[in-house]
Amino acid sequence: MPDINVTDPIAMRSGRAFWAFGWYLRWFFYRRFHAVRLSCSGLPRGFEGRPVIIYGNHPSWWDPALYILLCNVLFPGRRGYGPMDAKALGNYGVFERMGVFGIALDSPRGAARFLSTSLRILSDPVSILWITAEGEFADTRRRPLQLRPGIAHLARRVPGAIVVPLAVEYTFWNESRPEALARFGDPIETGSHRSVAEWTSLLENELVRTMDELAAESVQRDPDRFRTLLRGGAGVGGIYDLYRRSRALACGRRFDPRHEPTE
Repeated sequence: MPDINVTDPIAMRSGRAFWAFGWYLRWFFYRRFHAVRLSCSGLPRGFEGRPVIIYGNHPSWWDPALYILLCNVLFPGRRGYGPMDAKALGNYGVFERMGVFGIALDSPRGAARFLSTSLRILSDPVSILWITAEGEFADTRRRPLQLRPGIAHLARRVPGAIVVPLAVEYTFWNESRPEALARFGDPIETGSHRSVAEWTSLLENELVRTMDELAAESVQRDPDRFRTLLRGGAGVGGIYDLYRRSRALACGRRFDPRHEPTE
């Protein structure tokens, strides 16, 4: 049986479409989130001029869109790519123009395609490969963490690249809309000096550590612990906010829809 979706992501990707879609996502996240925030631990450093693999947990449908947004906002000089289940990609064909390529999960042919395509992508030092390494939706509290084996094989076979764990979480704080939170872990040098089993253990442990650190920041509900990348809408909307706006106008006050206007 032929592979599902065998298009070439390097040929399909459009830098102009990626940039335009990034601006669309700014509006999209503005409409649905209170804010998109990055931990003040900051961006990993030391990978200028080197290909990068960013691998993360997979708590939500939002993850691919968040990855594209983060790539646009944080790494504008990079060319972003990422794998996705081929069947799911069939429902979101526009992602192919963003560098997303389909792979058949739980298939030896799919695993081979993931490796061969990723190796070609990472041969370009300005490439950045984003991977939801759990391979399926999983709660951020689920332990032990289990990554799909492809990321370990890739880390072992790409010398000179950097692997970076990325924890993401979507949570409600004190507003009616959720927060999208992200935190990068420490960069790891790739290479064949570790076995696949050693790579798998290291990558799982580093991602768990980064997820735990993000969770510790999240429960504080303190925006000062984060850099706000995108501020979204606030308030309840509808008749309730119309009533609140009318009261503020009647009292000569400026209407602020936020539950905590001091942020």
